[in-house]
Amino acid sequence: MNILDKYIIKKFLAAFFFSVVILVSVICVIDFTEKNDDFIQHNLSMGQIIFGYYIYLFPYFANLLSPITIFIAVVFVTAQLAARTEIVAILASGVSFKRLMLPYALGGSVVGLLIFGLIGWVLPVGSKSRVAFERAYIKLPYRFQGRNVHIKIGPKSYVYMESYDNTSNVGFRFALETVDGTILRRRMTADAINWDSTKHVWHLSPQLVRTFRGAQDETLQTIPARDTTLNLFPKDFASNYKIAETLTLPELNAFIRTKIERGADDTQIYLSDKYERYSYPFAIVVLTLIGVILSARKSRAGVGGQIALGFVLAFIFIIFVMLSRNLAQVGSLSPLIAAWVPTTVFSVIGLALYRFVPK
Repeated sequence: MNILDKYIIKKFLAAFFFSVVILVSVICVIDFTEKNDDFIQHNLSMGQIIFGYYIYLFPYFANLLSPITIFIAVVFVTAQLAARTEIVAILASGVSFKRLMLPYALGGSVVGLLIFGLIGWVLPVGSKSRVAFERAYIKLPYRFQGRNVHIKIGPKSYVYMESYDNTSNVGFRFALETVDGTILRRRMTADAINWDSTKHVWHLSPQLVRTFRGAQDETLQTIPARDTTLNLFPKDFASNYKIAETLTLPELNAFIRTKIERGADDTQIYLSDKYERYSYPFAIVVLTLIGVILSARKSRAGVGGQIALGFVLAFIFIIFVMLSRNLAQVGSLSPLIAAWVPTTVFSVIGLALYRFVPK
């Protein structure tokens, strides 16, 4: 790494972090004005608001807006170099344009690795506190609204509840079925099931057990009220508001395995989030290089026009991400493919720009 590389990387990273601080600070101020009524309603002090919420919201927004801030940083630094004819001098000295892009690629890789560490391990830890704060002071109290709930709790065991009250942790019209392939072997029913938080067990009202040994062989058994353990917990009926954001990468993988084992119908949402965490850092590098290509020439519109173009492209990328995510969540597209579509599309755009845009 020579002096030129260090010079560009230093300016690029400084511009990136400066853009993050300025842009996210403005957004946090706007967010505060929108939520101030909620804070006043709950009589929260400024210390509770800042250290209980915004200290965690700031890095969340920083990661969310990284495609925009990376574009702003690259375009600002490169356009300044072009405006001062420094790029012309660099190329005239025998340095190829491909070699000029190397320090940007290194800087983008540093940012990408930082973001991967943040979204994989660091941000979820802070998001636990942030989401808990939102549930307590901003969101309306959660009530489980599911009806006729079916949950797989074992290889052959399925739970059914007509309804569930998450405030008292009581389920109504409970049934536990044992299914062998497509054949129902056993069905236990109870009018109610409630969670005993001291014993950490479920208490069942009197049960009726039907055992099926054949088409015409059925036995009935009545069991009095009792306590039992099941691979089922109150958290399975708790709010899933932004739950993926509160899970580190290992926790998310374990959560997805549990979802798959239970045959949950919302697994696609979490698979999409998982694969996005891997594709996002690569997208940062791609966007960095596109920014260099677009801003390496001196423009009549000046630095402002090139930054505006960077904003537009960054917003298009974010729209691509949101569209792909929605397609994955409704099952129209594989979560793995959906996570990589925006990065792949912009990689193709970057190659086309490198090929056809005059340097």
